[in-house]
Amino acid sequence: MTTIQFLPPSLDFVNKLVEVVWDHLTLPVVLALVAGILIVDICGLYILLLLVTHTPRPETESEKEYITVTSDGTKKGGIKLPDMLDENVFPEVLMSVVVPAYNEALRIEMMLDEAVEFLNSEFPRDGEKKKLGNGTANGGVNGSAHGVEDWGRRKGWEIIIVDDGSKDATTDVVVEWMRKRVKKGEVKEGDLRIVHLERNRGKGGAVAHGMRHIRGQYAVFADADGATKFSDLRTLLSRLQAIESTRVSPTTPPYDEHHGIAVGSRAHMVNSSAVVARSWYRNLLMYGFHTFLHVIGIQKIKDTQCGFKLFTRDTARLVFWESHCEGWIFDIECLLVAEEERVGVEEVSVTWHEVEGTKMNLVWDSVRMAWDLVVLRAAYGIGVYGGIRRAWRKGNGKARQM
Repeated sequence: MTTIQFLPPSLDFVNKLVEVVWDHLTLPVVLALVAGILIVDICGLYILLLLVTHTPRPETESEKEYITVTSDGTKKGGIKLPDMLDENVFPEVLMSVVVPAYNEALRIEMMLDEAVEFLNSEFPRDGEKKKLGNGTANGGVNGSAHGVEDWGRRKGWEIIIVDDGSKDATTDVVVEWMRKRVKKGEVKEGDLRIVHLERNRGKGGAVAHGMRHIRGQYAVFADADGATKFSDLRTLLSRLQAIESTRVSPTTPPYDEHHGIAVGSRAHMVNSSAVVARSWYRNLLMYGFHTFLHVIGIQKIKDTQCGFKLFTRDTARLVFWESHCEGWIFDIECLLVAEEERVGVEEVSVTWHEVEGTKMNLVWDSVRMAWDLVVLRAAYGIGVYGGIRRAWRKGNGKARQM
């Protein structure tokens, strides 16, 4: 056996140690060492992943309540929000709109003007909800949602503004805006609900919070800056209904779940003046981000980050049940869960324009997004994320055990 040459006399024991090891280095020993090293490495990586993964803080009691404006213009707060994770809470309106808002006092009114005008024309409140069957929680007829009401006959809409711990007067601005619209009869009490988070969560955390308290059969989240034309929701809903699928829930007794996502997309605008005119480093980061997504396996959706995505109620429950990403890449977590649950996803071109006043720090947030993507992909890949949802899907738990 070759020994280590040129060792000083004081280190001769190293050669003697090498000789002893070499004499005992048989194939079974080598295989055992390799297996041991692999096990230690895997356990170490798993523990490291547990340390770096993110667990959102629990909702506080005040965050489970909302503010609205009554018919006489009075601001009214402390009203309990519905819990979408409760299987006995059924949808009351056709469309819910969740708007995450952080320091949006200067931009949110224009978005609300456009949104309410469209919602009133597209999803009017005319007609009462028609009761079918015996009105019990399950076992309904004609494709009913949890067996209570005809899935296709709900009317009306709601907007949930999630004030993500704003430091400006975002909530006050929305309240004043609502007072004017209530007086004109354009908005009724409870149509627009303001939820104030005690501490900033991030865009993803604000969206997830709002989605967990919707009343709608469908739910869309939209940015407060109004960058996307709200009337495109009509196309998203049409395309979603075209791919919407039904499966049986694991509850006792079971009910029909309705699943699908329509993803607003700006991919068709990649060569438009709105994109080309942007600074070179913003476009460089955009292309780099898309390349990175492709490398880690997210290849079906061309534009994952457009802030305009529509969900069926049951899909929103699964996607936002235990969502972990509270930052900018929460959209990708939505798509990963949809892929795991085999939910149909349709990408739909939308009208979009650049709006000044972004809250994103391009360099720092790009680095953070890259890191979060790696952690997210690894956490779902080895099962660190999604355990509660998967247990429920197997019939081993209930939504209330969130």
